[in-house]
Amino acid sequence: MIEMSTAITALGAAIAITGGAIGTGIVQAAIGSSGMGLLAEKPDMTGQVLIYLVIPETIVIFGFVIALLIVLGAGLI
Repeated sequence: MIEMSTAITALGAAIAITGGAIGTGIVQAAIGSSGMGLLAEKPDMTGQVLIYLVIPETIVIFGFVIALLIVLGAGLI
């Protein structure tokens, strides 16, 4: 049987990753739609729009690092 502290630690790590992923999805939806509008008018700005789409991905990476720190701090790995 799983101890309560282990379950709470796993839940905290899951919330860290899930929150980052949901936030990134919301932000990328807005950036993607406005980026496509920009590219319809100025196709030469493809590189800049691509960079704007990649930057929010760091939020997911931060969520993963926080989850890893939570799990490592609890001694589960």
